[in-house]
Amino acid sequence: MDLGISGRKAIVCASSKGLGRGCATALAEAGCDLVVNGRDAALLAKTAAEIRERYKVTVTEVAGDVSDPKVQKALLAACPEPDILVNNNGGPPFRDFRELDREKILAGVTNNMVTPIELVQAVIDGMAARGFGRIVNITSLSVYTPLAGLDLSSGARAGLTSFLAGVARTVADKNVTINNLLPGKLDTDRLRGPHEPGSVEDPAAAAARKARISADIPAKRLGTPEEFGQICAFLCSVHAGYLTGQNIPVDGGLYVSAF
Repeated sequence: MDLGISGRKAIVCASSKGLGRGCATALAEAGCDLVVNGRDAALLAKTAAEIRERYKVTVTEVAGDVSDPKVQKALLAACPEPDILVNNNGGPPFRDFRELDREKILAGVTNNMVTPIELVQAVIDGMAARGFGRIVNITSLSVYTPLAGLDLSSGARAGLTSFLAGVARTVADKNVTINNLLPGKLDTDRLRGPHEPGSVEDPAAAAARKARISADIPAKRLGTPEEFGQICAFLCSVHAGYLTGQNIPVDGGLYVSAF
């Protein structure tokens, strides 16, 4: 399917690896020029080079923490009129809520609620004026199914969800959409647990880990960043202009609800 977005410009946050990279890759495949971002400058450069070589699109790198106002400014300088914004950022570590002090709570809310709102504020009016805009926020299935230990992540992402639910309705008539993707158990570094960066997991251990984690998923497997990215790209396409303000679990059927 032609997504109708070839030549569009996209900012994809936290896209040097994992789900962000999956989204950037799928958008590049659809013909979008990209601004990619990540904390690890070397890994970001490697990702950008691979996407650039494979899809022959323009890929600009902006290294740094997307929650840093200077990095946000650099992203917008690299792409002052984005057609697509994919908000993504790492979540707080697994931690009992009793261990959270004010500093940790404010950092979690800043990273997973305030930062995406700031970027939406910066791009939404330009999108509306140009008559096309697609904003996709990568949140978490924990917005629907809270998990003790991820309370800060769940709360911040739920706050983002509620905040933008009303905003989405104010620009729908301008062909600007805002939707949220809620990843469940996908095969990313986060599910590997602590490991040395760049380390290769033993194949047998990897298979056992994936089977254990997948046992309660109706699909009986982990999702991949690549298929997650393709769903993101569809939400950014010309075909998804009538879909806005929605929360879409990407979880292999793990979240059980008839509605």
